[in-house]
Amino acid sequence: MTYFKSRRVLNTIAATALSLAIAGTAAVGSASASPDPSGAATKRAEAVQKRIHKDAPSAFAAEPRAAAAPGTVSTPAFDLTAVDKRGSLYLYPQNLSGGLQAGIKLIDAADISYAELNQSQAVDNDKDGLQDGFYFWWNGQLSFTTDTDTVIVGGGWGIYDKVLSPGDLGGAAQSDIIGIDKAGVLWTYLAYADGRVTPRTKIGSGWDAYTQIAGQGDLTGDGRADIVARDKAGVLWLYKGTGDYKAPFAARTKIGAGWNMYDKLVSIGDMNNDGTADLLARAANGDLYYYRGTGNAAAPYAPAVKIGFGYDMFRLMAS
Repeated sequence: MTYFKSRRVLNTIAATALSLAIAGTAAVGSASASPDPSGAATKRAEAVQKRIHKDAPSAFAAEPRAAAAPGTVSTPAFDLTAVDKRGSLYLYPQNLSGGLQAGIKLIDAADISYAELNQSQAVDNDKDGLQDGFYFWWNGQLSFTTDTDTVIVGGGWGIYDKVLSPGDLGGAAQSDIIGIDKAGVLWTYLAYADGRVTPRTKIGSGWDAYTQIAGQGDLTGDGRADIVARDKAGVLWLYKGTGDYKAPFAARTKIGAGWNMYDKLVSIGDMNNDGTADLLARAANGDLYYYRGTGNAAAPYAPAVKIGFGYDMFRLMAS
């Protein structure tokens, strides 16, 4: 599948993941306890690796995507990570044709609870289309897991209401980070391959007008990472990427109304192998809809297609 270089990168981390996870979560005695974010992230990686070997080919039935040449892919393809209301962690692999395979419970809340996980975000730092690491935002702390290690990037991230890594915003290969603070100010952090980030740059204010932001890769066909944002009235706006980290988004463009029927918007990148970013939208009743990206900035999404139900069991949905 799309995680960790089509299954091969976790071969390295598998040998060390268990000891790191035990060290990071030794104090966890019940589902209500909060594990160390670094250990919890590594435990997730170990659980994915175990599922790859145990459940193939049944749970991971779709053919894995082959990695492209590094530096050639503007829109990666990730799988959906979800945390239920108890704190159990699930993975929904893509089916490569605009949908998801059956969900797999990776870690039960009785073992490690992810109830306090704020956000997770897969990244493709060499632009070959496949995941080679992911960020964890947990209790104000940012962690990053690669093929070789899980490291603490830094604390103080609790100042943000929303965080997202939509892709390369500054011209390098690495997937950069945006954060909207509680005053509605948008900030960017340029990322290094090892997950470290530069000091933040202030982009603009007024972003507290939005209740949802989403994006993963190129939505408009110009090779730059774009995002969409839904305002409090349910209007969806497109922010095209510019490639300039000091002003990473062009002026917004209205692309539709009525989006307040959804309580969650998330992009896991390219879900149908056409190179364009797609969107998942969850209705309040738990139905899940797929919006295929068109590559046309004037009408970036095709009509919605329902691809699942029961997703209201999840507190968190991310890549």
